[in-house]
Amino acid sequence: MADKKIRVTLVKGLIGTKQDHRATVRGLGLRRVNHTVELEDTPAVRGMVNKVAYLVKWES
Repeated sequence: MADKKIRVTLVKGLIGTKQDHRATVRGLGLRRVNHTVELEDTPAVRGMVNKVAYLVKWES
């Protein structure tokens, strides 16, 4: 599982969102709308993605 990756893309803007959700998006490495990052598929990353699921889309 350590070599598995997921691609996460920010699809909605952060204006009007909670401060901790903005921090979570920044922690995922996302900077702007339509920015995509490839991250390790770990429980911590999955939890962060689930927390801001309404702002991002992801694929394995």
